Amino acid sequence: MGTDEHACPVCGQPVATVVHRYKTLGAWVPRWGPGPCRNPECEAYTDAPGHRHVLPAEPGPGHDLPEEPAAEES
Repeated sequence: MGTDEHACPVCGQPVATVVHRYKTLGAWVPRWGPGPCRNPECEAYTDAPGHRHVLPAEPGPGHDLPEEPAAEES
């Protein structure tokens, strides 16, 4: 991986590096590139953090069951 920093082509402010993927010969290959500009004064400003949707964490199986009462000893 390189250490190249990407800059916004409009304002020149540094932007984050993001990874996209593409398929070649049946395998997914990463392609690193510049992310969106976060400078609110820039024409290329993007308010939303990327195109990914963050889903809330869901509990695993069995977490929605009520607690079992303690077993009585005889």
